Amino acid sequence: MELRQITSFLAVVEEGQFARAAERLFLSPAAVTGHVQALERELGVRLLERVPVRLTPAGQRFITHARAMVAAADAARGAVSEPDGAAEGLLRVGVMGHGSAELTPAILRAFRLAHPRVEMRLLDLDFTEHVSALLDHRADVAFVRPDPRDERVTSDVLTTEPRIVVVPTSSDIAAAGTVHLADILELPFLSTPAGTPRSFTDYLHFASARNGLAAPRSPDLARNPVSVLSSVVAGRGFGSALYSFARYYPWPGTTFLPVLDAPWEHSVLASRSGDENPLVRGFRRLATSIAAEANWLAPPREWALPARIEE
Repeated sequence: MELRQITSFLAVVEEGQFARAAERLFLSPAAVTGHVQALERELGVRLLERVPVRLTPAGQRFITHARAMVAAADAARGAVSEPDGAAEGLLRVGVMGHGSAELTPAILRAFRLAHPRVEMRLLDLDFTEHVSALLDHRADVAFVRPDPRDERVTSDVLTTEPRIVVVPTSSDIAAAGTVHLADILELPFLSTPAGTPRSFTDYLHFASARNGLAAPRSPDLARNPVSVLSSVVAGRGFGSALYSFARYYPWPGTTFLPVLDAPWEHSVLASRSGDENPLVRGFRRLATSIAAEANWLAPPREWALPARIEE
């Protein structure tokens, strides 16, 4: 597939009309139509319904990859302006849980396409390592949540999502379907290990809604998504997360409840403040570019969670 075909496809999606896409690209409508048709023939699927213009299910699946490929091409063009050798080296990428949802693999793929000679190492981070993995130079960039709010770290916001609580399917509250903050503040939320950044503990326990009061605590520790889900399904405590957590961790015996009045929270790409490594700068540019094009990932206010999975 050719970049011009992908660019025409994205322009039609964003403009909603072939004619407006052609004007934006300084092409004829026939050329834009030909690019989209050629792309569909190569992929063997229909990407767009024509009247009105809208994505097909195949188009919905393809668009993430299309945006990543265009962003990778933009990053590659930017790389040639870097000093000789800047596109070689090592970049260590920390990922906490599922990172920034679908953006994480899209960004990683795009960076590898743009910098095929760079060695990229992935590091699994637990909930204590928002800052320490960067300051200890075990990671150069890290997909974490929420913003660590630490002056030693620079954060680029990638997603902004609603909040959910993770409860045992067998619990009385699971049948509620949705909850408000007043319904959950007395629940025993999982504790956090020593060394966990205050920003994460506050996020996990909805501290901004507690007027300075401590949350009831479960004796179990939240170290990573698996430890949270294991404790919740065993009835030993409750967890909280971002909306996208429900798409990645649909464990039997757990139910995810929207917290309707909780402030939305961010997932971010964190890096060391003042880091002038050109690979870090390039990764940040690529990540924020892809995130800016992916506003379709943000759920609407009338969002719905996957159905619970029964034991």
